[in-house]
Amino acid sequence: MLDLLVPSQENDFYETHIQLLLHSYQRLLGKPLLEKSTSMALGRQVYEGDFALLSHDTAADPVFNYANRTAQVLFELSWPEFIGMPSRFSAEPVNREERERLLNQVTSQGYIDNYSGVRIAKSGQRFLIERAVVWNVYDSAQGYVGQAACFSDWRLLP
Repeated sequence: MLDLLVPSQENDFYETHIQLLLHSYQRLLGKPLLEKSTSMALGRQVYEGDFALLSHDTAADPVFNYANRTAQVLFELSWPEFIGMPSRFSAEPVNREERERLLNQVTSQGYIDNYSGVRIAKSGQRFLIERAVVWNVYDSAQGYVGQAACFSDWRLLP
Protein backbone atom coordinates (compact mmCIF):
# COMPACT_ATOMS: atom_id res chain seq x y z
CA MET A 1 0.00 0.00 0.00
CA LEU A 2 2.37 2.80 -0.98
CA ASP A 3 -0.37 5.29 -1.74
CA LEU A 4 0.82 8.86 -1.36
CA LEU A 5 -2.69 10.24 -0.96
CA VAL A 6 -3.13 11.55 2.57
CA PRO A 7 -5.71 9.53 4.53
CA SER A 8 -9.10 11.16 4.10
CA GLN A 9 -12.81 10.47 3.74
CA GLU A 10 -12.25 9.83 0.02
CA ASN A 11 -9.93 6.86 0.66
CA ASP A 12 -11.67 5.72 3.87
CA PHE A 13 -8.57 6.69 5.83
CA TYR A 14 -7.00 3.41 4.59
CA GLU A 15 -9.43 1.42 6.68
CA THR A 16 -8.62 -1.86 4.91
CA HIS A 17 -4.97 -1.52 5.97
CA ILE A 18 -5.99 -0.50 9.49
CA GLN A 19 -8.15 -3.62 9.75
CA LEU A 20 -5.11 -5.79 8.93
CA LEU A 21 -3.09 -4.05 11.63
CA LEU A 22 -5.83 -4.36 14.24
CA HIS A 23 -6.75 -7.94 13.34
CA SER A 24 -3.11 -9.04 13.56
CA TYR A 25 -2.74 -7.27 16.91
CA GLN A 26 -5.89 -8.96 18.26
CA ARG A 27 -4.78 -12.38 17.02
CA LEU A 28 -1.26 -12.13 18.45
CA LEU A 29 -1.94 -10.35 21.73
CA GLY A 30 -5.42 -11.70 22.45
CA LYS A 31 -6.94 -8.29 23.06
CA PRO A 32 -8.06 -5.34 20.94
CA LEU A 33 -5.70 -2.44 20.30
CA LEU A 34 -8.48 0.07 20.88
CA GLU A 35 -12.15 0.43 21.65
CA LYS A 36 -13.95 1.07 18.38
CA SER A 37 -15.90 4.29 18.26
CA THR A 38 -19.60 4.15 17.46
CA SER A 39 -19.54 7.70 16.12
CA MET A 40 -16.48 7.59 13.84
CA ALA A 41 -15.31 5.25 11.07
CA LEU A 42 -12.46 2.99 12.18
CA GLY A 43 -9.90 4.35 9.69
CA ARG A 44 -10.54 7.92 10.76
CA GLN A 45 -10.53 7.00 14.46
CA VAL A 46 -7.07 5.45 14.10
CA TYR A 47 -5.68 8.19 11.84
CA GLU A 48 -6.80 10.91 14.27
CA GLY A 49 -6.00 8.91 17.43
CA ASP A 50 -3.93 10.29 20.30
CA PHE A 51 -1.44 7.42 19.96
CA ALA A 52 1.23 6.80 17.33
CA LEU A 53 0.63 3.92 14.90
CA LEU A 54 3.07 3.06 12.12
CA SER A 55 3.66 0.10 9.84
CA HIS A 56 6.23 -1.00 7.31
CA ASP A 57 6.32 -3.60 4.55
CA THR A 58 8.42 -6.73 4.03
CA ALA A 59 11.10 -5.32 1.72
CA ALA A 60 14.73 -6.21 2.45
CA ASP A 61 15.00 -2.58 3.60
CA PRO A 62 11.41 -2.11 4.88
CA VAL A 63 9.62 1.14 4.04
CA PHE A 64 6.80 2.78 5.94
CA ASN A 65 3.37 2.16 4.45
CA TYR A 66 1.28 3.81 7.19
CA ALA A 67 1.70 6.51 9.84
CA ASN A 68 -1.22 8.10 11.63
CA ARG A 69 -1.36 11.82 12.31
CA THR A 70 0.18 11.55 15.80
CA ALA A 71 3.16 9.66 14.35
CA GLN A 72 3.53 12.27 11.60
CA VAL A 73 3.56 15.11 14.12
CA LEU A 74 5.99 13.32 16.43
CA PHE A 75 8.44 12.48 13.63
CA GLU A 76 7.80 15.88 11.96
CA LEU A 77 7.05 14.23 8.62
CA SER A 78 4.15 14.74 6.24
CA TRP A 79 2.35 11.72 4.79
CA PRO A 80 4.29 11.91 1.47
CA GLU A 81 7.59 12.21 3.38
CA PHE A 82 6.76 9.26 5.66
CA ILE A 83 5.27 6.80 3.18
CA GLY A 84 7.99 5.02 1.25
CA MET A 85 10.77 6.14 3.61
CA PRO A 86 12.95 3.27 4.86
CA SER A 87 11.79 2.62 8.42
CA ARG A 88 15.41 2.39 9.60
CA PHE A 89 15.56 6.19 9.22
CA SER A 90 13.24 6.53 12.21
CA ALA A 91 16.26 5.77 14.40
CA GLU A 92 19.63 7.49 14.52
CA PRO A 93 22.45 5.49 12.91
CA VAL A 94 23.88 4.68 16.35
CA ASN A 95 20.53 3.08 17.38
CA ARG A 96 19.82 1.16 14.16
CA GLU A 97 21.55 -2.05 15.21
CA GLU A 98 19.41 -2.21 18.36
CA ARG A 99 16.32 -1.50 16.23
CA GLU A 100 17.25 -4.34 13.86
CA ARG A 101 17.56 -6.77 16.81
CA LEU A 102 14.10 -5.70 17.98
CA LEU A 103 12.53 -6.32 14.57
CA ASN A 104 14.19 -9.74 14.32
CA GLN A 105 12.84 -10.61 17.75
CA VAL A 106 9.34 -9.53 16.67
CA THR A 107 9.63 -11.62 13.50
CA SER A 108 10.44 -14.74 15.50
CA GLN A 109 8.12 -14.17 18.49
CA GLY A 110 5.20 -12.45 16.74
CA TYR A 111 5.23 -9.36 18.96
CA ILE A 112 6.93 -7.44 21.76
CA ASP A 113 4.69 -5.58 24.17
CA ASN A 114 7.03 -3.40 26.26
CA TYR A 115 9.57 -1.86 23.90
CA SER A 116 11.47 1.32 24.75
CA GLY A 117 13.91 3.06 22.44
CA VAL A 118 15.14 6.39 21.15
CA ARG A 119 13.84 7.71 17.84
CA ILE A 120 14.56 10.90 15.91
CA ALA A 121 12.35 13.50 14.24
CA LYS A 122 13.10 15.25 10.98
CA SER A 123 14.49 18.29 12.84
CA GLY A 124 16.92 16.11 14.80
CA GLN A 125 14.77 16.20 17.95
CA ARG A 126 15.29 12.92 19.78
CA PHE A 127 12.53 11.29 21.78
CA LEU A 128 12.19 8.20 23.92
CA ILE A 129 9.37 5.81 23.12
CA GLU A 130 8.19 3.83 26.13
CA ARG A 131 5.90 0.80 26.45
CA ALA A 132 5.49 0.38 22.69
CA VAL A 133 3.95 -2.72 21.15
CA VAL A 134 5.54 -3.99 17.95
CA TRP A 135 3.90 -6.86 16.09
CA ASN A 136 3.87 -8.83 12.86
CA VAL A 137 1.09 -8.02 10.40
CA TYR A 138 -0.66 -10.72 8.39
CA ASP A 139 -3.15 -10.56 5.54
CA SER A 140 -6.49 -12.42 5.51
CA ALA A 141 -4.73 -15.60 4.25
CA GLN A 142 -2.25 -15.33 7.16
CA GLY A 143 0.56 -14.29 4.83
CA TYR A 144 3.18 -12.10 6.47
CA VAL A 145 2.91 -8.52 5.11
CA GLY A 146 5.02 -6.47 7.51
CA GLN A 147 5.23 -5.12 11.03
CA ALA A 148 3.48 -2.39 12.98
CA ALA A 149 4.19 -0.39 16.11
CA CYS A 150 1.90 1.51 18.44
CA PHE A 151 2.73 3.67 21.42
CA SER A 152 1.16 6.37 23.56
CA ASP A 153 4.09 7.12 25.83
CA TRP A 154 7.03 9.22 24.70
CA ARG A 155 9.11 12.08 25.98
CA LEU A 156 11.36 14.54 24.23
CA LEU A 157 15.06 14.28 25.01
CA PRO A 158 17.48 17.17 25.43
